[in-house]
Amino acid sequence: MQISKRLGAAVALVTKNNRVADIGCDHAYTSIYLVENKIASKVIACDINKGPLQRAKENISRYGYSAIIETRLSDGAKKIEPGEVDTLLVSGMGGGLVVKILSDSKEVVESCSELILQPQSEIFLVRKYLHEIGYQITDENMVIDEGKYYVMMRATKADGHQRYSDEVRYQYGALLLKNKNEILYQFLNKEKGTYESILHKLLKMQTEHSKKREDEVKQQLEYIVEGLRYYEM
Repeated sequence: MQISKRLGAAVALVTKNNRVADIGCDHAYTSIYLVENKIASKVIACDINKGPLQRAKENISRYGYSAIIETRLSDGAKKIEPGEVDTLLVSGMGGGLVVKILSDSKEVVESCSELILQPQSEIFLVRKYLHEIGYQITDENMVIDEGKYYVMMRATKADGHQRYSDEVRYQYGALLLKNKNEILYQFLNKEKGTYESILHKLLKMQTEHSKKREDEVKQQLEYIVEGLRYYEM
């Protein structure tokens, strides 16, 4: 089973032999990969849509893993029982939806030893929420897949209250910045050019809306510049 580079990077964060809930499994390619490569001892593949779940069931059967991979029609992790799995894997969704899935299934989240998350947008919301519920981000990676940038993270329960000292770490990832991740460095430089171009256009417009947007762009540029400073240390 072949999976995308972004999914491969997320799966690489899963603790070996854990029982995994693959939330939003789609056609179950990730679930099959987890079993085929002896990463997971058991997988519960969940999807909110009947069509993809039926195709997932067919794929699982075709690969001969019906005894190890179970499928469930589930809105997020709502059909997972606390204690059933060790790892909650949520990938390919916006940050807001990832937070909703976690907040809708607090008992399941609490019973897991790790969360493997790959939010597609608003990643800072996910990082902040993890700290709010007493989790720490223990590993983080970033890859480019078909021209797009993806971040994946592993979170576990923290001993005490976690809080980053500045906003830029929530925006771009404390571990990615600390480790001077090369893909993040490339991303920050690309974003810097994009936001500078946007700001240049906004400064010419001088409307009420453009002035408000101008402030937002300037703030984001500040975060980007702060992030790039990590690479000069």
